[in-house]
Amino acid sequence: MRTYSLLDRFLIEVDQALRTVYGAPPAAARLNPAEAVETAQDALPAPARRLSGRLLRVNHAGEVSAQGLYQGQALTARSPSIRDQMRRSAKEENDHLAWCNQRLAELGSHKSFLGPLWYLGSYALGAAAGLAGDRWSLGFVTETERQVVRHLEEHMQRLPAGDKKSQAILAQMKIDEAHHAHAATSAGAKALPGQIKRLMTLMSKVMTRTAYWV
Repeated sequence: MRTYSLLDRFLIEVDQALRTVYGAPPAAARLNPAEAVETAQDALPAPARRLSGRLLRVNHAGEVSAQGLYQGQALTARSPSIRDQMRRSAKEENDHLAWCNQRLAELGSHKSFLGPLWYLGSYALGAAAGLAGDRWSLGFVTETERQVVRHLEEHMQRLPAGDKKSQAILAQMKIDEAHHAHAATSAGAKALPGQIKRLMTLMSKVMTRTAYWV
């Protein structure tokens, strides 16, 4: 088995960040849920396409953040099994990134221009959570994913009624995020203090409201 030097690991992390923020996402391992939805794109009026595009942009930014978060946690995880779990979750989240990216293109919208900020900020948070200990890191995952589930539920209600493709994508994302929260809890996640949860909620609101427009 190859042993990576510190420089190797640094370059791998930089490559991952650049691919996530600027590159095309790797091909999704699963079929895009929107592919099963039969609907004409031009059936959506322009205002509905703009709204859907903004909501999908927020979700794409969230997936960029998720990549940074899991990669940061994997970097500082103490247990090899927890490190592997974080990397598996990042790989599964890649499907969401690819689906949102494809849907944004279909809607004629664009990714958030602040992608580097979302990735680097989440990477730092993930690394800090990992340094606090694996159980705290898992607790961070549990709370993050629970907040994401609530956020997805809100967006599913706000999407235009005719945008069945975006609805299908967010519905599958919600299932996956709930699974990640359950997996982290089952692995021994420690419940976070209320103050940290409230701070996470505030940070999430700043990100989502900014990405909606930028």
